[in-house]
Amino acid sequence: MRSFPHLPDVHGPQAAEGLLTGHLWLLELIDGTGLRFRMDDSGLLRFGDPETTFAGPEAVPVALRPAVRAVRERFDREALREAVDDPEEVVFFGVATHHRGTDYDWDRIPAFLGTDVWIGEREGPDSEAGAFRPPDAAAAIFEGVGLAPVNAVEREVNARDFDPEGYAVPRSAWRDGPAAGVVVRNKRGGRGKLLVGDETTAASENGAGGDRDGSDADGPDTGDLYADDPEAIAARYATDDRFDRVVEGIERRGEAATVDAIADRVVEAIARETPVRFGDGGGSADPERVRAAVIERARAVFEGR
Repeated sequence: MRSFPHLPDVHGPQAAEGLLTGHLWLLELIDGTGLRFRMDDSGLLRFGDPETTFAGPEAVPVALRPAVRAVRERFDREALREAVDDPEEVVFFGVATHHRGTDYDWDRIPAFLGTDVWIGEREGPDSEAGAFRPPDAAAAIFEGVGLAPVNAVEREVNARDFDPEGYAVPRSAWRDGPAAGVVVRNKRGGRGKLLVGDETTAASENGAGGDRDGSDADGPDTGDLYADDPEAIAARYATDDRFDRVVEGIERRGEAATVDAIADRVVEAIARETPVRFGDGGGSADPERVRAAVIERARAVFEGR
């Protein structure tokens, strides 16, 4: 599967030559993990993060599963088949939104936001080399297949009017606070990122932000206090409100709100919305042990309905 495009710092030594020329698009930099996927001939969607491709659903880290589910449920396979000759040559890139230090409004921000579309080489009389689509075309493609593109902060800005040194990163569309940064793109494929305060972060080269300081709606970042204690994690984060939102979401999709389904989705919500880091996402919390602690609470919710 095609790799994520390089996203250097606008001010860094690897900044793309000629980036600040022509007309620019400024996109909100989302603090999350890069997620890419493509569709095979059967219609099956295959996913990966910036480093690997996932062998199957169980290989997807818990914090990314809401994004994978959202794509699978909303992706319009027929629209893609009608738009291109070979759907397998199209790779979609985006961000799985989850807590990495920035506390978004998790009820509003989509689990997946699309950032890039790669369309492979086309042979024949109208041959064309493979390339990433320009930002306006990529946004239209995502919308055409039923997915939300990352939001544009400004469109068609003349590069002569853009000063990265004096640019003030705007407020986020998805939280009460500043964006993690912006992605600067031109229509010739150049791209780079500007971060809040020009800070250095662990932002990978995938259109997603790195770890940042930020507040959490569930309370302060508790660090090691809940790092690997499943009972403490369940007691702190398996709240009535989270259960209610999970059950509402399951029923809205027409699925059965069983004890197992509720427990699974609550664990995924904890992984996505809180500072808890699970082992498959670089932390030490065990998702199966947390699920075991959550399931008793899920049973009480189920029996009380």
